[in-house]
Amino acid sequence: MAAKRDYYEVLGVSKTATQDEIKSAYRKLAKKYHPDNKETGDAEKFKEASEAFSVLGDEQKRKTYDQFGQAAFDQNAGGANPFRGSGFEGFNFGNGDFGDLNDILNSMFGGFGFGGSRSSSRRTSSRGPIRGDDTLMRVRISFMQAVEGTKITLPLSYEETCSHCHGTGAKNGEAYSTCPDCNGRGVIITQQRTIFGMMQSESSCPRCHGTGKIIREVCPDCNGKGYNKVKKDVDINIPKGINNGQKIRVAGKGERGINGGENGDLYVEIVVQNHPQFVRDGNDIHLTVPIDFVDACLGTKIVVPTVYGDCELDVPSGTQPNAVLRLKGKGVKDVRQEKYGDEFIHMDIKTPTKLNKEQKELLLRFKAASGSSESLFDKFKKAFKK
Repeated sequence: MAAKRDYYEVLGVSKTATQDEIKSAYRKLAKKYHPDNKETGDAEKFKEASEAFSVLGDEQKRKTYDQFGQAAFDQNAGGANPFRGSGFEGFNFGNGDFGDLNDILNSMFGGFGFGGSRSSSRRTSSRGPIRGDDTLMRVRISFMQAVEGTKITLPLSYEETCSHCHGTGAKNGEAYSTCPDCNGRGVIITQQRTIFGMMQSESSCPRCHGTGKIIREVCPDCNGKGYNKVKKDVDINIPKGINNGQKIRVAGKGERGINGGENGDLYVEIVVQNHPQFVRDGNDIHLTVPIDFVDACLGTKIVVPTVYGDCELDVPSGTQPNAVLRLKGKGVKDVRQEKYGDEFIHMDIKTPTKLNKEQKELLLRFKAASGSSESLFDKFKKAFKK
């Protein structure tokens, strides 16, 4: 008989690995090699990994293995059966009786198999009313609509619980009997032999489809479905100052509930279009304004646009390139409180590229009147020489 591989080598972990690392390594191998996995399933490797985990996953057995090695677990050498007490004893790995991979791994690790979803588990876990899932839709609005607020009308199509039978599907909500197969629980319990012993699982009752009820007379309003499709135009008020990506909740217009449960909610996510000039940063507005270099030197008054209309702005004399001036309170209203951001005006000072003779003479006279023969650049170079 070929010698067994080292258990640490089988799981691909070091001898100092933690229990979490050992469990994680086995989980990956079990998922990969389980015979239910049609792509990479390998019964022998699955058996080998399971045997290694049954020892290394138990602190006491691991200490024994670290001290005595395989001999301590070799039945032919008088050692203990490593599967005793673990659910493996007496199991035939070679006959294909591995059970369902999801059942096995759900029991060990809380589930991560190859299928299933939150919605399906919600539908089979109880026959009581279950709230529907929330839904999401996106609506595009203009920049100014977001600033000023607006109202939009959404044509919605959704399902809601039948008001006549309250979601039961039975006439007047009363013409039904308790399902005899599940005794009204909506689920049935099945048992299955796995490598971890006998395991039981719950599934939706096939006779009543998880409702726990057998309808004697269907509701004429919904034809026994328990819900009706609704098409309705819904007005949505978009508040002032809403920003890109923010959501508005519309109660009860999401996915329908189950067994008479209430609908989920609809969340409308707002997508705000860019503006050609205004740039929004939080509740502040930024705007770049061109200004003549003479006005920047002498100072001036200009009228600049804001999101609320034109506003007068004092440009002080000696304004430098890339200077930023603030208009307090001319930004966007905070969507949650009566507070406004500011508007910041970025000065884009323009220097003329073509000068006539008179303009050149005036600038030379200005330079001479400064009282210094050194230019700013000359002073800059002197600083480096020092």
